[in-house]
Amino acid sequence: MKTIFVSAVLAVAIVPTVAAAQAIPGAVVAVVDLDRVSRDCNACKSAAATLQGRATALQNRQRTLAAPLETEGKSIQAAIDALQGKPADTALQNRAKAWDTKRNAAAQELQRSQEQLQRDQQYIGQQISTKLGPIYSQVMQRRGANMMLEVGSTLATSNAVNVTNDVLAALNAALPSVQTNAPAATQQRQQPQGR
Repeated sequence: MKTIFVSAVLAVAIVPTVAAAQAIPGAVVAVVDLDRVSRDCNACKSAAATLQGRATALQNRQRTLAAPLETEGKSIQAAIDALQGKPADTALQNRAKAWDTKRNAAAQELQRSQEQLQRDQQYIGQQISTKLGPIYSQVMQRRGANMMLEVGSTLATSNAVNVTNDVLAALNAALPSVQTNAPAATQQRQQPQGR
């Protein structure tokens, strides 16, 4: 009986200690408006203007390539329609093949340019994200927060917990500019296996 009583007393003495060791500190939350940060940071504004210029140039190039192709395509189609089902002569066939080659080349050029624009955009985002990670930690430590949320994922917040200005200022200091040209895409060549 004495052994059971001592075991019970020890168990009661240990439980509060284990419970205290598992206590989680209260959350001190900070929020940041990432849309505003990515819109208002100096490097972001400059990069966005550069990308917009490239997108406009791509649209202009698309129109430049499309206009003569459309005119030539209509001309070829009119010549085919004039044959009223008769076979096309060699000259018309060659013209149609040349037009198709030009159309494919234009489509490939535009696709490469679009892919490069997307790589550039991703590269810019990657540079910004790389800088933001440590900034979040620094701002949280300075403001005494142990959790940071994006303002868009909250229902309501107080201005007292909004650290957007802190993050924006730190990002402007840490990232005065970004590279807007992504490194060239790597070409992976498949090697024959087993040799």
